[in-house]
Amino acid sequence: MRLDRFVSRAAGVSRSQARALIRCGRVAVAGSIVSDAGRALAAAEVVELDGRPIALPQATYLMMNKPVGLLSARHDDYQATVLSLLPASLASRVHIVGRLDKQTSGLLLLSGDGRWSHRISSPRHNCPKRYQVELAEDLTADAEDRLAAGILLRGEPAATRPARIQRLAPNRVQITVTEGRYHLVRRLFAALGNRVVFLHREAVGGLSLDPNLGSGQWRVLSDQERVAVLEPPASASPKKA
Repeated sequence: MRLDRFVSRAAGVSRSQARALIRCGRVAVAGSIVSDAGRALAAAEVVELDGRPIALPQATYLMMNKPVGLLSARHDDYQATVLSLLPASLASRVHIVGRLDKQTSGLLLLSGDGRWSHRISSPRHNCPKRYQVELAEDLTADAEDRLAAGILLRGEPAATRPARIQRLAPNRVQITVTEGRYHLVRRLFAALGNRVVFLHREAVGGLSLDPNLGSGQWRVLSDQERVAVLEPPASASPKKA
């Protein structure tokens, strides 16, 4: 990492302010004053500002039980976003990992760790997401086969990846998908001639939503949970009823 970037993140200042601190001789690396803002830092090198060691802030990992009615966005001029549920000091340090639309509730992840987020949201990692769905009409008999085969959605160049469902009631199912296309679950059931009236995300990867989190509540992930998100669940896809 470049020295100016490190100082910017560790001291909580802008990149230009970090470069000014370095030019003024206020930054030392391994005990020696450094004036080169572009100097590459080794992992074990100690950086000091005005004689005191500074370090990068620890990455934050959160789960939230997103309520219906909030946008999964950092800011919107007209509507409230999920970040409004966090203290401002915390909201400024995280980004949203895999969005949920305004009318969808359930498990939403937030973090300041870009690599972790990429592992979850990148299409090539096939991270499964499980949802509870209530439909306007009873599900058709061929739904499992059609979803497993993939569906070519309107305006898309390729069919969807296989999705798996478990019937819970004639018009209520659990569905697991492994991609993040726009309004994917709603569009899948629309292609089957149905309409989603309730959509709630239960799990991402091997991590399920904490049942003790009320709507709009959030908490920090444990180390075990942070790793579990990146692992497939014990049952990677629901079995057919």
